[in-house]
Amino acid sequence: GQQKDQEEGRGALRAQRASSNVFSNFEQTQIQEFKEAFTLMDQNRDGFIDKEDLKDTYASLGKINVKDDELDAMLKEASGPINFTMFLNLFGEKLSGTDAEETILNAFKMLDPDGKGSINKE
Repeated sequence: GQQKDQEEGRGALRAQRASSNVFSNFEQTQIQEFKEAFTLMDQNRDGFIDKEDLKDTYASLGKINVKDDELDAMLKEASGPINFTMFLNLFGEKLSGTDAEETILNAFKMLDPDGKGSINKE
């Protein structure tokens, strides 16, 4: 609810207010798992997932040849900076019921369905 949004900080207000009800779609335990996945992806710990974070996450999954335009395409899926609320909006429904590491891998699988280490523009 409200308190959670405030913790999300400055970006949460800009990331559409409408999205704040996304938290009501999930169990507390699921939100905890998503938070873990988000924290793992947010390599520089600034509360947002940016291109560098995606690059580092790919590298930690053993994929180091991801092109910039592919990362840009991923980031374009979001309508603003990817904070935790936005992350939930983008991946939440598709990823519910998976653990944190699996959640990250699934997030990438959705963006890279053929497992090429690159992302579809779809």
